[in-house]
Amino acid sequence: MKSKLLFALLLACAPALAVAKGNIEEGKKKAETCKACHGEGGAKPVQPEYPILAGQHADYLAAALNQYKSGKRKNALMTGFSAALSPQDIRDLAAYFASEKSPLRDKY
Repeated sequence: MKSKLLFALLLACAPALAVAKGNIEEGKKKAETCKACHGEGGAKPVQPEYPILAGQHADYLAAALNQYKSGKRKNALMTGFSAALSPQDIRDLAAYFASEKSPLRDKY
């Protein structure tokens, strides 16, 4: 009896435990603005101090965008760009850049 109750509770909670995934194609569309600084696919920044986004872990990218949005990370441009991003926008952008091949992967 207890095992059936436990199973039912776990089953009921499963949707809450699911991690929302980003949509790569939607992220690509949303990344048009990003390429002005980070280059096509986030692989070739226009300034050496701008990070390469291509191939970075999606969870790291999402955390960084959320930190810019909240003001925890300081950068006037990124704070401005991230202000209008929804949680789904952030997941989509993170999924897209994570799916791109990093120029650093074969470099070192």
